[in-house]
Amino acid sequence: MRLTIIDTLTTVVFFTTLASLTELYIASMEPVEVVRTRLIMIPMMVLTGRPYGAWRDWFFATTKPTVSWSKSLIDGLAFLTFQLPVYGLTLWIAGAEQDEILTLLATTAVLMLIVSRPFGLVLEAARRVAGEKGD
Repeated sequence: MRLTIIDTLTTVVFFTTLASLTELYIASMEPVEVVRTRLIMIPMMVLTGRPYGAWRDWFFATTKPTVSWSKSLIDGLAFLTFQLPVYGLTLWIAGAEQDEILTLLATTAVLMLIVSRPFGLVLEAARRVAGEKGD
């Protein structure tokens, strides 16, 4: 249960901040669309926070990366394969236009590769602070 709370809170705080800025300034979504997307996304992050943490843990346990670049690669692959489809569905449900969705998915895929390792490190740090094991 502790990992569920840690993974979920870390996910909500980290990605609500990052995604809001991306939607506003890169995709030029209207503020009301951003708020709607974030309101839809928070429950989705609550539902997917721990499953993603478990997915990431499985990726690391399966591949056993030992150096920084391989850990970054595994974080990127884990994140892309889990979160990109969830985000695309959320944008569609929120009523984003097709061009906005395509722009955001392409941008987000690149951003996921950039931020997946920092998020993984934040997740590990949150787990350590709470006395739980990281990857």
